Amino acid sequence: MRALEQESIYIIREAYARLKPLGLLWSVGKDSNTLAWLVRKAFLGRVPFPVMLLDTGNEFPEVYALRDRLAREWNLDYINVPCPSIDETDPTLPPAARAAGRKTLGLKRIIAERGLRGVLLGIRRDEQPVRGKERVFSPRRADGSWDFRNQPAELWNQYQTDFAADVHVRVHPLLSWTELDVWRYIEREAIPVCELYFARDGRRFRSLGEFDVTRSIASNARSIAEIINELQHTHEIERAGRTMDHEREDAFERLRSTGYM
Repeated sequence: MRALEQESIYIIREAYARLKPLGLLWSVGKDSNTLAWLVRKAFLGRVPFPVMLLDTGNEFPEVYALRDRLAREWNLDYINVPCPSIDETDPTLPPAARAAGRKTLGLKRIIAERGLRGVLLGIRRDEQPVRGKERVFSPRRADGSWDFRNQPAELWNQYQTDFAADVHVRVHPLLSWTELDVWRYIEREAIPVCELYFARDGRRFRSLGEFDVTRSIASNARSIAEIINELQHTHEIERAGRTMDHEREDAFERLRSTGYM
């Protein structure tokens, strides 16, 4: 845990030093709350750049409640980013992927409006195969698209941070963490997480998205310790409850290549 924490804090500080203006993308999920916690550790209890929620209007009420509480308690420079209508997304995508694509458009707009050179995100390689192709400092073209076949080499924690002026960079401080690492760190640090992660009536959310594209899984894990124990024995994939992952094999890769998180 200590080595992962130190590496992530190093990445966060490097991004802040090299990429300005910088922003933090915050979904209020377990990974992004962990990332926000690490940012606060990196900067002595504060987040020195804007924290942004891409808001489709379809987050669970419990997510909005936790957002409001943490934005106040952590004194965040919070920006609510309304996402465009589904009518503006790619009509060739399947329905749930189109719903998720609203966030791509919202992210592109806030990057353009704020002129952001870098965006911190809480994604991990083990969460989804396409994300396994990511780099820690991942350049995006001016239109937000991602060329996953042409990424900079990152050897021995040496990161490329010098990019052309029309390129913005997605920075992934949790990329090498696993789902178990995140929950163990949440337990160690007592990081606040949404109550929907804990089982009610034999079901809970393992990966938390919008209510229209996310389903709960069968589980009796009612505490962090029970979640950790469950993850040590389950063969179920983390995103089993994400409906877009079950539509078409290439849908998630298409979303990410055009700018999705």
